[in-house]
Amino acid sequence: MLIACPSQRSEKLAERVESFIRDVVVPYERDPRNGPHGPSAQLVAELRQLASRDGLMTPHILPNGEHLSQAETAAVLERSGLSPLGPVAVNTMAPDEGNMFLLGKVATPEQKELYLQKLVSGAARSAFFMTEPAEEDGAGSDPSMLKTRARLDGGQWVIDGTKTFITGADGASVGIIMALTDDSVAAKATMFLVDLPHPAVVIERVLDTIDSSMPGGHSRVAIRGLRLPPSAVLGEVHAGFHYAQVRLAPARLSHCMRWLGSATRAHEIAVGYATKRRAFGKPLIDHEGVGFMLADNLIDLKQSALMIEWCAGVLDSGSRANVESSMTKVAVSEALYRVADRCVQVMGGSGVSKDSIVEQVFREIRAFRIYDGPTEVHKWSLAKKMKKVASEGDYRVGK
Repeated sequence: MLIACPSQRSEKLAERVESFIRDVVVPYERDPRNGPHGPSAQLVAELRQLASRDGLMTPHILPNGEHLSQAETAAVLERSGLSPLGPVAVNTMAPDEGNMFLLGKVATPEQKELYLQKLVSGAARSAFFMTEPAEEDGAGSDPSMLKTRARLDGGQWVIDGTKTFITGADGASVGIIMALTDDSVAAKATMFLVDLPHPAVVIERVLDTIDSSMPGGHSRVAIRGLRLPPSAVLGEVHAGFHYAQVRLAPARLSHCMRWLGSATRAHEIAVGYATKRRAFGKPLIDHEGVGFMLADNLIDLKQSALMIEWCAGVLDSGSRANVESSMTKVAVSEALYRVADRCVQVMGGSGVSKDSIVEQVFREIRAFRIYDGPTEVHKWSLAKKMKKVASEGDYRVGK
């Protein structure tokens, strides 16, 4: 089994990020500019100004444009996740982190200059327009159900469709839209870049969701008669689903990294509470029912870290790691949810109160079990792959 280890440079960088999050960002967690749809644009700008001051803006992308390896990125992104505001402050938050990765891999030099540079600098936010409304039988976990269409008209692409749960659309400056470009072949979709806001891209409403850490929240968006030039195509025409896979495996892993940091912080708070709070004549942690829950947390956190390191190593070896990222996303999201749930339980009334960040971490990680593919979809996909391998011959684990 390949296990990746962070480098000396990434460990030093991660230590700086951790100090910044704990000392500078954490005090902002009670800031009234934190709303139900994420931190306000003003708060985001203020936090990013502080991160830039300390040389920590987009720390996983080096000044020369080099991207840290996945193993190195894990060390940095985990530390950024120690506060729900951390990834926002240092610009490692979804969807921007995944969009920057995709643009770095696929965009033309001109597109990088127009779009990537302002995302890396933290001056702009982005949105990825993929998911569509269930009531319209649009694409969700099954991208083959994509309904949004793009057609050529007079040398320009015209796009029509409806998207939903689009993270960060409200306030984004850069959009990446996935649309079908060949009605005869369902697998042929194309990605398009668009400057936002745009009169043909209308936010119908920002949805009220269980999580509240991502700027702009999650929106339902109507795209009506959006006209874009050929230069707006990201990569090649009809290659959208391929590029989605380029983006998705690392993005799934990045979610695991960030939320490992959040769950670690919740565990720290729960341990602190259990060692100070007394009941029935002794500290809570001395009661087996509480002490065992915290011990289980420690085990789940370590297993999650090892899964992340393993998947990072596979990605760094050059593999697309579709199977490994699915396994890691399932294992880590479920383990971290158990951790967050136990933290709430240990803290009792304090755990369900917004007086503690543990309450928000619990909500965020509950959503994580759905985002970037629900647990059940990943398991179904893994089962299909096992069936295919078994049908082709001898199936042996580790073969």
